[in-house]
Amino acid sequence: MDATLVNPFIEGTLHILDTTAFVKAKPEPPFFKKDRNAQGDISGCIDITGDLSGTAAISFSEKSILGIVSAMFGEEMTEINDEINDAVGEISNMVAGHVTTKLAETGKKVSVKFKEIKVGRDAVIGHADDARHVLSIPFRTTKGKVVIEVCYT
Repeated sequence: MDATLVNPFIEGTLHILDTTAFVKAKPEPPFFKKDRNAQGDISGCIDITGDLSGTAAISFSEKSILGIVSAMFGEEMTEINDEINDAVGEISNMVAGHVTTKLAETGKKVSVKFKEIKVGRDAVIGHADDARHVLSIPFRTTKGKVVIEVCYT
């Protein structure tokens, strides 16, 4: 998979986590997934259309998203609820905007948009049926695990 098509997702996610919640992240080895199941307790799903087509997801462990949103809001969050869902949607939307800008700089005309929230580790992320093309990039953050998934079709 072409790094110029994946790096904007990584850069955007890390920048937004750092600037909105002061969360630092360290990458772990990337891999191609074997299934379409979510890799976290809550995931923001993103669609890619235009010159490129595909999907992406940003998945958070419960511990990480509660810690991230607590840092963003300045108050202790203890459970996944509507506020957490809204925050995951907003983070995903900001990442989508970053990716759109960065891919446009490469000459690609794309629309990268937040689509939906999926809750639960048994949730199915709407990637292509052939999940072998889903690149998974896990990160350990100061709050817990975050995983970025990118799939171009």
